[in-house]
Amino acid sequence: MLLLLSQRAWAQSPLRFEISFPASVSATPLTGRMFLVIARKDSLEPRLQVGRYGTQFFGVDFEKLTPGKPVVIDGSTLGYPINALGDIPKGEYYIQAVLNKYTEFKRADGHTVWMHMDQWEGQDWRRSPGNVYSAVQKVSIDPAKGGTVRLQVTTVIPPIQVPADTKWVKHIKIQSPKLTKFWGHPIYIGATILLPKGYETEPNRYYPTVYQQGHFSVAPPFRFAEDPKNEFYQAWGSDTLPRFIAITLQHPTPYFDDSYAVNSANNGPFGDAIHEELIPEIEKQFRCIREGYARVLTGGSTGGWESFALQVLYPDFYGGTWSFAPDPLDFRNVEGINIYADKNAFYKEHEWYRVPTPNTRIPPTGEVRLTSQQRNTMELVNGTKGRSGGQLDIWSSVFGPVGSDGYFKPLFDKKTGVMDPSVAQYWKEHFDMRYYLEKNWATVGPKLVGKLNVICGRMDDFYLNVGVYHMEDFLTKTKNPAFEGSFTYGERGGHSWRPYSNAYLLKLMDAHIKARATKGASAPAKATSGKAGDK
Repeated sequence: MLLLLSQRAWAQSPLRFEISFPASVSATPLTGRMFLVIARKDSLEPRLQVGRYGTQFFGVDFEKLTPGKPVVIDGSTLGYPINALGDIPKGEYYIQAVLNKYTEFKRADGHTVWMHMDQWEGQDWRRSPGNVYSAVQKVSIDPAKGGTVRLQVTTVIPPIQVPADTKWVKHIKIQSPKLTKFWGHPIYIGATILLPKGYETEPNRYYPTVYQQGHFSVAPPFRFAEDPKNEFYQAWGSDTLPRFIAITLQHPTPYFDDSYAVNSANNGPFGDAIHEELIPEIEKQFRCIREGYARVLTGGSTGGWESFALQVLYPDFYGGTWSFAPDPLDFRNVEGINIYADKNAFYKEHEWYRVPTPNTRIPPTGEVRLTSQQRNTMELVNGTKGRSGGQLDIWSSVFGPVGSDGYFKPLFDKKTGVMDPSVAQYWKEHFDMRYYLEKNWATVGPKLVGKLNVICGRMDDFYLNVGVYHMEDFLTKTKNPAFEGSFTYGERGGHSWRPYSNAYLLKLMDAHIKARATKGASAPAKATSGKAGDK
């Protein structure tokens, strides 16, 4: 079993790496995080091999680093998957360094924080424009023998090229006044719009909208591609599929590639920005039916939680959701962690023994792929103070309170796993969806009848099915009114399990909308508004 990081006897090594940048990259000091990546193969650049199950890497923060001054990675630097440099097996490797730039944010809440500003890449330091990387070097590493390896980051990653608009696909990107005010720095949000067949030839026709939520992407909804071989392209352009305007939203934050589309203490008023700035702009530029019954939601994983939460928190603004494998709807299982009962996020404690908390499993067998400690160590190597751009950190930034240093107050210590019950209580009161519905069903329930549909595999890779079970236990017992939605399960289904195609999903949505349509609702109407966030 892995030892807690604070208790580990580090394998000391005389080996060290010194990484710097030249004045040609920046003549002024930089603040950020430096990464060293070690790979066994060079078929793909080492930096692009980093991931949850990826290659070895180390990270270290730096402040006001001047040109030519090195950042040092040595035996005291935390790494992942192997924690200590001294434990790297002797051998031949390909190495590469990456400098991840941080930006100073002077937030409206009075806090000043240094974080990575997303450059429309989806909060990914490996390929973020403006970040700087070194050439790949092949080296012999022998931790016992030691030595100093020097690298210089010299190549600046160029801007992201957003795809051009086409007949079918349009793009919107706006600077949000609300978010810019909160962060004290320009913050952008956007949308990719997929237009239906006949949109150009029927100028007086208005269409229902489907919002597909999920991780940052400028790609069209439903994996649409203008390729005759693309199955969804064939369906979308046919006469058999219902006509929708389909939309994906882009709303990255300095914490993650996605804000979770709600107002939160650490990320700011993303819920307001989306519903009071972005969607009104979409409905101004495109012929959407501006009534709640004709706006529906879907999404998987992160998008599963968002689509469910937005329907719950904006019950009049949206007319129904089909949420696939949603992130925890009940915080009694947050990728294996029961935030209310567990004293430590890294293990389950029993009378005479303790067992590592699993984080990820492999369906359909359930074999554990990562423990909670391993997953959190990976995030810690990616970034301190919650700046990893990882899943546990974004949940903490969305669901949790602001800490005294201006970054989010952690639910647990990422080195020891020790839980903070006060933060768990904050999560519960603000964003535990099952708890929220149970507490507010008398008022919100009548607005949600028939609108909540959840689809999930029973062998979800991240144990998200457990939160769905808790939600089902509550909703199926509701009365006055009964929820009248649905829960659909795949017995051996993993995180990506889907019982039907996107084309069939649109047909379900179409039938749902038609059943709820009001007389004369095909013309544009004034958009309603909703509030989300701290409740």
